[in-house]
Amino acid sequence: MRHKCTIWMGALALAVGLVGCSSGSNQPADASSAGSGSASSSSATAKSAPPPIVIPAGTELTVRLETELGSKTSSEGDPFQATVTEPVMAADKVAIPKGSTASGVVTQAHAAGHFKGGATLDLVLKNVTINGTPYAVQSSSVAKATKGKGKRSAVMIGGGAAGGALLGGLIGGGKGAAIGAAAGAGAGTAGAGLTGNRDIVLPVETLLSFKLTSELSVKQ
Repeated sequence: MRHKCTIWMGALALAVGLVGCSSGSNQPADASSAGSGSASSSSATAKSAPPPIVIPAGTELTVRLETELGSKTSSEGDPFQATVTEPVMAADKVAIPKGSTASGVVTQAHAAGHFKGGATLDLVLKNVTINGTPYAVQSSSVAKATKGKGKRSAVMIGGGAAGGALLGGLIGGGKGAAIGAAAGAGAGTAGAGLTGNRDIVLPVETLLSFKLTSELSVKQ
């Protein structure tokens, strides 16, 4: 009887020892494997993220208006929507694709007769959406103004520069027909014009060019 008890106790101790060894050997292996997998995943993520594309200040961004604006109908703070008409390149890559959406605000709007007889309309770009990601931008203003006191001429100033393009005027002491001129100083003038009372109107599809005043970093 004593011999049988001894055999059973030995078998039980052996079984307990084997279970303990098996459990102890598995836990470090699993922990090590999990830690290794996490580190590999983090490393792969870090390596797969390319550096951003930096668009330098001074880069020109040409857009087509999707909102009609006017010195008489618009007010300071009014938003406008637009579409990028040409891809913007940086570091030999397309940083802003053609067709990207953009938006901005009216910074100044005065109807003719309310500002020294002439009209003014100033715009700045505020945002551009690239591949679904919106980016805040800082740009120079596109400013348009008409001179009062009977001259009935419109001067467009692009990118904050002092130069501009003559858009319209009257010939023969106010009895001639209005004439338009195509030109631009850093900004598009397609569709821009004057109403009969010297107000400025920018219809939908008017082309405007803004210059970035600070660099813009975009994800690749």
